[in-house]
Amino acid sequence: MRCPFCQDAENKVIDSRESQEGSVIRRRRECLQCKRRFTTYERVEELAPLIVKKDGRRETFDRDKLLAGLQKACEKRPVSSDRLEETVTAVERLLQGLGEKEVPSSVIGEEVMRRLQALDEVAYVRFASVYRSFHDITEFMEELKDLLSERARERKPPRSPDKEG
Repeated sequence: MRCPFCQDAENKVIDSRESQEGSVIRRRRECLQCKRRFTTYERVEELAPLIVKKDGRRETFDRDKLLAGLQKACEKRPVSSDRLEETVTAVERLLQGLGEKEVPSSVIGEEVMRRLQALDEVAYVRFASVYRSFHDITEFMEELKDLLSERARERKPPRSPDKEG
């Protein structure tokens, strides 16, 4: 592991801890040359499926690309970086759990939208507007109406059965 500051290859591990439910090891390191400290993350490299895009292209799943999309959707929203990392890890685990060699991009998109809706509704709408490629304001408004009616259903208290006296 090269020091990001001086590029020297000699460093020592100062501290190691598990994060993200044990799937990642965070290591705090100190460069033996310049004495500066930096953090590295270690994770098991698992074979991710190829993602089949809408136009038929295939590309390897890229967690950084998904994280960047989530960060853009959550820009200036009260969503922590840790929550975004957890979301990406959960989607990645879902893909690995499917055990398929190829997965349609729609599986990722729908899963991300489901998780974003629970995380932050504004970020959900932002992501949906790009993911669903709304052609006009009418389609956008329909998505908002669906979101509002779903929210109203969730907030409505269950009706209690009539009591006979």
